[in-house]
Amino acid sequence: MSEASDIGKPNNGTPENETQKAVVFENVSLRFDELVILDGLSFELEHGATKVLLGVAGSGKTTILKLTLGLLRPDSGRIFVLGQEVTAMRERDLFELRRRLGMVFQESALFDSLSVENNVAFRLSEEKVPEEEIERRVMEALRFVELEHTLKLFPAELSGGMRRRVAIARAIISNPEVLLYDSPTAGLDPVTSTTIVELLVKQRDYYKTSALLVTHRLQDAFTMATHYFNPEQRKMVLVPRGWDWDSKTSFLVLKDGGKIFEGTAAEIVNSNSEYIREYLTV
Repeated sequence: MSEASDIGKPNNGTPENETQKAVVFENVSLRFDELVILDGLSFELEHGATKVLLGVAGSGKTTILKLTLGLLRPDSGRIFVLGQEVTAMRERDLFELRRRLGMVFQESALFDSLSVENNVAFRLSEEKVPEEEIERRVMEALRFVELEHTLKLFPAELSGGMRRRVAIARAIISNPEVLLYDSPTAGLDPVTSTTIVELLVKQRDYYKTSALLVTHRLQDAFTMATHYFNPEQRKMVLVPRGWDWDSKTSFLVLKDGGKIFEGTAAEIVNSNSEYIREYLTV
């Protein structure tokens, strides 16, 4: 994709308030009946950074994404997204905020009856964007994920990895300021997973998009923390020794509704927590 393209670039470029966080959870608690999902969770996501959400099944990772979107309301605590308090917003205002966010679902969630072109264009079509602009942006988004040749194909004609890449194209076409990834490499082979992770790294480094990433694949998380997108080579490469790159990707580990670790790749590897060490070796 050419550097002149705006696809994937956040709508507002540099944040108006540089100190403002992309996402903030303040003492957030949520339970379903007697089941505690989150218990006083607090964390922050910096602009242009990726925070990887780790934990066993049922630890609240996907719930965090739904809370960020305003699809769920916490029992207590506050959530801020791009400076707006999601927990105090009306549904109409939430709809406007969601236009500034992008979501990539675990199973791609493409419309089977629509072509790749129409799947990627769906959000813009709903917003009544002029047809000529839609065509241009669809091609740019598909070129970003290297699938421009699939324009007229349908989801059933694509491999699992290709469907995930189309889902990423659909998520970035509206130039989101925050991307939410729900296990984007789940069920994929290692080579295809690396291709998806490279796209995530490219989006983070080339367009400075903030992201929350739910994953069960530790390898993916550490790849993001140890690699960056080199625009000259147009690919993901290993961070040179001595670079201060940990701030680009941090880790948040959940257990029993709470946060038991938050920090960099180096810190999680060197953690003395027995649970963390056991989790990393599973």
